[in-house]
Amino acid sequence: MLTSKLFFGFSLLLLGSFYFENPISKNHYIIANHANKDKVVAQNQTPGKEIYTDFCIQCHGINGKGDNKNFPPLDGSDWLTKKRVQSIRAIKFGQSGEIVVNKKKFNSSMPAMGLSNQEVADVMNYIMKSWSNKQSKIVTEKEVAAIKP
Repeated sequence: MLTSKLFFGFSLLLLGSFYFENPISKNHYIIANHANKDKVVAQNQTPGKEIYTDFCIQCHGINGKGDNKNFPPLDGSDWLTKKRVQSIRAIKFGQSGEIVVNKKKFNSSMPAMGLSNQEVADVMNYIMKSWSNKQSKIVTEKEVAAIKP
């Protein structure tokens, strides 16, 4: 038990270190965060893809399918489309406890990633338009800011 907690803590430390030392992620985010940011983000999902790669890919996989045991799929996820607010809240504040995705129960936890409201919106928009997901309603920074724990 202690070993798995230490491994998890060390993994988060390395993950955080990579993100904050990775100037490419920050530069692309700044470029996409100009005056017409909603249009830019909708057309160029690079910031969301990079955030997904930095934070989400380790559990949910490059293809968004999760591991079908501990980590739910994001590709084709009915939870993402039917529970938009809860999905945004999970990315913004973390998620623990049982959820049902595509009629399958998952009961693990996802730590809060410490992302800004814009970064949460960017990664949600990337997820909602990737793989087999075809969501058309864009998540905005304002929408994310309105969601409380």
